[in-house]
Amino acid sequence: MKNFVFQNTTKIYFGQNQLNHLGEEIKLHGSRILLVYGGGSIKRIGLYDSVMKELKKNKLTVFELAGVEPNPRHTTVNKGAAICKKEQIDIILAVGGGSTIDCSKAIAAARYYDGDSWDIVSGKVPVTQALPLFTVLTIAATGSEMDCGGVISNMETNEKLGLVHPLLQPKVSFLDPANTFSVSAYQTACGSADILLHIFDCFYFADPEGKMDMIDRIMEEIIKTVIKYAPIAISKPDDYEARANLMWAASWALNGFLGTGTVMAPTCHMIEHEVSAFYDITHGHGLAILAPRWMEYILDETTAPQFKNFGVNVFGVDAALSDMAGAKAAIAKFKDFLFDTLGLKSKLSDLGIDDKNFSIMAKKACSNGILSGYKKLTPADVEAIFKMCL
Repeated sequence: MKNFVFQNTTKIYFGQNQLNHLGEEIKLHGSRILLVYGGGSIKRIGLYDSVMKELKKNKLTVFELAGVEPNPRHTTVNKGAAICKKEQIDIILAVGGGSTIDCSKAIAAARYYDGDSWDIVSGKVPVTQALPLFTVLTIAATGSEMDCGGVISNMETNEKLGLVHPLLQPKVSFLDPANTFSVSAYQTACGSADILLHIFDCFYFADPEGKMDMIDRIMEEIIKTVIKYAPIAISKPDDYEARANLMWAASWALNGFLGTGTVMAPTCHMIEHEVSAFYDITHGHGLAILAPRWMEYILDETTAPQFKNFGVNVFGVDAALSDMAGAKAAIAKFKDFLFDTLGLKSKLSDLGIDDKNFSIMAKKACSNGILSGYKKLTPADVEAIFKMCL
C-alpha cells in the first residue's frame, strides 16, 4: 500500500431547494460573478432563472460566458479569462456539467496569466493563482464538481489534456438531482459509463501491488450502484432516487478518496482523449467503446484475477470458475451492460470513425513512448486496441 495524503475541501449542498444558500456562500468570496454555462439547457429547465434570482437577491453583479462546448476549447477559456480581467471578476460560477466546470477551472487559472490559456493547460506555465470556483451541477458524470482537475481541448492541434491543481478545487458545489431530470437517455448512459470508467480506469484496475481491500470493496459498491440505477434513470428520467444515487456516485468516483493507497493510472482515459481530440465525440461513449477492448487486450494470467474479482463481486459471476474463465465472463457481462442495457453503440465505426488517424493517435497517447497503467502499452498496443474497436 502506498503512502497517501487525502484532503477534499469542497462543501456540498445536496438535494432539492438548496440553491437558496448560493448567495450567502458566494458573498463570502466577492461580489462580481462570471456565470459560465453551455448550450442553453439551463434556461430550458428554469435553472438559469433560479440562479439569477438568487444572485440578484444578494445584490451580486453578474457577467456571463455562454456556449461552453461538450469538449471545452482553450479558445473559450481565453474568452472567459478576458472577461475576468476586464470586469475584475471575483468569483466564477459554473452552472452545467463537467465540461462547463472544467472550462471554468481553466478560466480561474488563466485569469492570472496574460498569454494563451493553452500555455497553462499544456504545463508550459504553472498555475500560481486562481479565482474561487462555485458549481451548480446538471449531469452525473465527470465528478469535476468535487475534484481539482479538468480536461481542455485544443482543436487546432488535436490535443486534449488534463489540468490538475489544488487551487482549482471548487469551494462549494450544489447538487440537486432534480436538475438532471432533463438529461437525455443517451447522455445519461454516457455519463454512467464515465462514472464506471473513473473507477475502473483510475483505481480499480491500477497498481496491483499493495492495494487497500477496503477501497476495492467500496469501489465495487459504487459500481453496483451505477449498474442498478442507470437503467432506471434512462427508463424513468424523473426518478429522484435513481438520479440522486448516480449524482453522488459520480462525485465519489473521482474526488480522491478511491485513490488512497494506490497510484492513479487512467490508461483508457488517455487513449480516449486522443479519440475525442480528433473526432470531438462524447467522452463517456468513447470510454465505453474502448474499455472492454482494453480489458480483452491486456487479459493474461496476471490481470485475470482482478477481472474475475470484478465479475464475481459486481455481476455475480460464478466464483468456482478459473481466473481466466471468470475474467472472460466478467468482460462479457460488462459489454452487455454498456451496449445492451445502456444502449450505447459498440464500435468507433458506428460514430463515423475509421483507422486513418490511429497511428498518430496511438503515438500521442504514449507521449513518452510507453503508456503506463495496469499493463504498460506501446503505440503498437494502443493502435491494436483502436482496431479492435472498429
